Amino acid sequence: MHSRKQKTLTFILLTVATILTLTPILYVVYLALSAEKVGDTSWFHPENFITAWHQGHFSEYMWNSFRIAVVVVFIALVLSIMSGYALAVLKPRGEKIIFFLFLLGLMIPTEAIILPLYYDFRSLGLTDTIWAVALPQIAQSLAFGTFWMRAFFRNFNPGIIEAARIDGAGNLRIMYQVLIPLAIPALVTLVLLTFMWTWNDFLIPLIMSPSGIVMTAPLGLAFFQGQYTQGSTLLAAGAVWVALPMVIIYFCLQRFFISGMVDGAVKG
Repeated sequence: MHSRKQKTLTFILLTVATILTLTPILYVVYLALSAEKVGDTSWFHPENFITAWHQGHFSEYMWNSFRIAVVVVFIALVLSIMSGYALAVLKPRGEKIIFFLFLLGLMIPTEAIILPLYYDFRSLGLTDTIWAVALPQIAQSLAFGTFWMRAFFRNFNPGIIEAARIDGAGNLRIMYQVLIPLAIPALVTLVLLTFMWTWNDFLIPLIMSPSGIVMTAPLGLAFFQGQYTQGSTLLAAGAVWVALPMVIIYFCLQRFFISGMVDGAVKG
């Protein structure tokens, strides 16, 4: 009986949480499909998405966001795997100090370092380039990625690694042929989180591209509100465009994402 009450309470809480989560999302979609003209009482205007796409130049902005996200995810993923493997398996001298230095990257807010970075990049001629936006995000993602992959590599059975060493496998072979295939859920989770953080970032593109040459989708959405429309209909349609890639990627990879989060909660 006690277990049945727990299940009922859990179901009610999850239902309420789902409603609270989906209500604002569904309301934005509702606004995006509403009539733009005042006095038009009809509903379902999918042409609003086409209008917002062209007026807001979202094709250009989303392409910039996609390029930056791919660069950040790829470089941060490779470096996170190598640093996580080194700290968890190789355990060099001063491993704990090195790990805490990586954790320091999670503690320092972007607002504290963005202006010095801007002047450094400007002196190097990197502002208004994809690298000015990508490099700070790579550094931030690497801090979390190292923490994430170290936690997973530390909890693998040492016997697997020792067996591979007996068979003559070196560190690179152990990492790429033995451990990485077993860590696919963790890697997919890291990719999704890094892509999401990079895609949604607002401050770094705003500061690092003052002329707007590398304007990203969230930044373009903010400017779209002030420059092209005063109403909420086209703005909601633009918001749907900006959020759509993340929704598609999550639904395609949700099985691995949930598995990676559960394993991380158990192992980390």
